[in-house]
Amino acid sequence: MTGYFLQAFIYLAAAVIAVPIAKRLGLGSVLGYLIAGVVIGPIIGLVGEETTTIQHFAEFGVVMMLFLVGLELEPKMLWGMRNRLLGLGGLQVSVTTAVVMGIAMYFNQPWSIALAIGLIFALSSTAIVLQTFNEKGLNRSEGGKNAFSVLLFQDIAVIPMLAFIPLLALPELIEKAEALASSAAEHHEEISLVAGLPSWAYALVIVASILGLVIGGHYLSRPLFRFVASSGLREIFTATALMLVIGIAALMSLVGLSPALGAFLAGVVLANSEFRHELESNIDPFKGLLLGLFFITVGAGINFGILFDDFFLIIGLTLGVMGIKALILYVLAFCFKIRQSNRWLFTLSLAQAGEFGFVLLSFTTQNHVIPTDIAQILSLVVALSMFLTPGLFILFDKVILPRYEQASNQNEADEIDEKGTVIIAGIGRFGQIVNRLLVANGVKTVILDHQADQIHTVRQFNTKAFFGDATRPDLLHTAGIEEASMIVIAIDNRDAALELVKYVKHTYPNVIILVRAFDRGEGYRLRQAGADVIESETYHSALELGAHALRQLGQHPFLVEQQKASYKRVEDKKSDMLYQAWLDDASDERFDNNYRQLFMHLEEQIKLAVATDRADKHNNDERGWTPPPKGYDDDFKENV
Repeated sequence: MTGYFLQAFIYLAAAVIAVPIAKRLGLGSVLGYLIAGVVIGPIIGLVGEETTTIQHFAEFGVVMMLFLVGLELEPKMLWGMRNRLLGLGGLQVSVTTAVVMGIAMYFNQPWSIALAIGLIFALSSTAIVLQTFNEKGLNRSEGGKNAFSVLLFQDIAVIPMLAFIPLLALPELIEKAEALASSAAEHHEEISLVAGLPSWAYALVIVASILGLVIGGHYLSRPLFRFVASSGLREIFTATALMLVIGIAALMSLVGLSPALGAFLAGVVLANSEFRHELESNIDPFKGLLLGLFFITVGAGINFGILFDDFFLIIGLTLGVMGIKALILYVLAFCFKIRQSNRWLFTLSLAQAGEFGFVLLSFTTQNHVIPTDIAQILSLVVALSMFLTPGLFILFDKVILPRYEQASNQNEADEIDEKGTVIIAGIGRFGQIVNRLLVANGVKTVILDHQADQIHTVRQFNTKAFFGDATRPDLLHTAGIEEASMIVIAIDNRDAALELVKYVKHTYPNVIILVRAFDRGEGYRLRQAGADVIESETYHSALELGAHALRQLGQHPFLVEQQKASYKRVEDKKSDMLYQAWLDDASDERFDNNYRQLFMHLEEQIKLAVATDRADKHNNDERGWTPPPKGYDDDFKENV
């Protein structure tokens, strides 16, 4: 027992030390886990023989991750992805398999081994890519969506690969295996429900298992979750969620299928369940911990002895595989019209081999398809390619993406052939609402945005917009800033928005400046720069949501509106005092003790104002209210 505690402490301590450092250096958590594994494994030697066993256990983190991915996908969404899923994903797997197989045969490998190698390297790392996408917020990008489609197809393709690989068995490897079969059987026996079944019976078992999973997940899971939820014990619901995922993984393993795919299908089935969010919150911590452990075992499992013996061969194979996959992915991205930096994101994110490569390698050796010595080399190639993947993301972040952003800013702007009363800088979600309201009231607007994709999107809805950087003085001149009455600044770059306010206020003092602020501190800086009207992005929506919360808790709607008006009145009255306190503080943060005391005083004033209005001391804001109809209060009480 002491040995288990020591091993657990070593793995956890390595993660606790390496991952925060890697995150602080901008390397990402995945690379931190991999480095931690290399340090405690090959370098220091604190872990060793148990790494492979722990890796099999840690692979359950991949199963949990795909279950959570499935929970986010409704069947309708999957159907909507069918073109990218089958077209892009299918072409990537088939073309990569064919190219790698051809190269392997060129180097005198038998066609069966070459095909197995092609299948192994056609797969990419779902764990690393999705984890990195989540950390960097790339899930919603065009490149991220297409990469996810390919990863999803690869995970599904593992099933036919596992069914097909035994047909590639080499007779000479089978003979060697039969000589050792009797002794090996004494030490290990794999539990299987399909061992020895004819092919037609095996097919029936697979179909029955998948149908049982889908039907059972749809009709039986909800009564089970309701029964467990009625106990009111959170730990029992957590146990139920784990039981569900583990049971699905066990069932898939018993019938010879991929546990990860079974978990994904179960997640899709439960995507419409009212217990979806509870399942996510219970499983997510286990998923993160096990995925981290899996990455550590990948780093710890790198055999430096074999690596140094065939150093140039293994490094050459690793770079060659990643280069071939990147080239194929880039061509496919071009054919499927994935544009600009998204094309590079799609290419670099999928250029590695994946964790299912270890599964297929183990499966090929067990079924006498690939010799052990070749499998050891290929396993190192898979591990090293995964190790290099975070570096590709850093290359994308630090080199490729800034160049595209710079090129986008330097592109020739549209010729602005219109002038209006209001210039809107930025046509994102905030700018669109402002523009629609103004146009609906007959106000002529001129829209500028430096993101070509955003301009293309709004033009599809018959909104005329011009590509160009609103912070450039020449473009503002062309847009008619001299004749405009006001400018609405709704760009996401805080520094650029601040500089634009300063420039317009200094050069065109008669132009009214309306600007969106992300928080109170930015609002103060914009006010200091000369903005006339500043609205916090979240202030009104948060105030409205708070009012809805009070109404849902049973407070009368008219009382809620009275309290909301009191809040706004006190906030507006005290804002000048807070701003002055912010100006008086000379520190960079500008939030000293005086400011904090004033802010806490503001909170007390808000509470006092709400309590005063509850005593029915009406103010000017409520005098303009239309009285409620007769009997309204009775109807309200009945509805509540």
